[in-house]
Amino acid sequence: MTDDRLIVALDVPNALEGLSLAEQLGDAVGFYKIGLGMLTGGGLALANELKSEHGKRIFLDMKLFDIGATIENAVRGLAQFDLDFLTVHGDPHVVRAAKEGAAGKPLKILAVTILTSLDRADLDAGLIKPGDLPDLVAERAGRAFEAGADGVIASPQEAAMIRALPEATGRLIVTPGVRPAGSALGDQKRVATPAQAIADGADHIVVGRPIWAADAPRAAADAILAELRT
Repeated sequence: MTDDRLIVALDVPNALEGLSLAEQLGDAVGFYKIGLGMLTGGGLALANELKSEHGKRIFLDMKLFDIGATIENAVRGLAQFDLDFLTVHGDPHVVRAAKEGAAGKPLKILAVTILTSLDRADLDAGLIKPGDLPDLVAERAGRAFEAGADGVIASPQEAAMIRALPEATGRLIVTPGVRPAGSALGDQKRVATPAQAIADGADHIVVGRPIWAADAPRAAADAILAELRT
């Protein structure tokens, strides 16, 4: 049985490369993230193939944001694809609309708190209200849970704070920005190791570049899974 705490991000240019990577990883990995960058490269087709023909779980990372009616319609359409997770921005009106769109389907709506590539300077440039970043993440997470989110996306550095929220009981915490010890940070700024992220309360970790850019992707995935087991 695969350890679905590890979600591998297929951040490659197109569906053919994504399928090739999934074939290299084989039965070691059972859960994949397909993001916005692959949408025009056959991302939805790849999601369907991995789900229906290979029995994989699928996290569609679209980070949807719009008026409520548009979000509801978009999510209702995406929910027909038998996906497992879908991301929307964590604004309460977006979360509520997404839950309406997913009604009657097993699709889990995950709310983005603050992107893991951002720091306080980035928030200042975007005119986001003052405050320590972890506190803002926890506040956004709490409001998203109140609006009905099945879980949140947050950096591993905020996982413990979110897990401690009363509203987080029974909800999912999914953490990108996870880097095995010694890995390059890339464009991530708020990171932790796989084991630390899980220890701090994450249900799933998302790992992309350290696996797909490795000389031996299967070995890289196996090493992360071994770390999780310890």
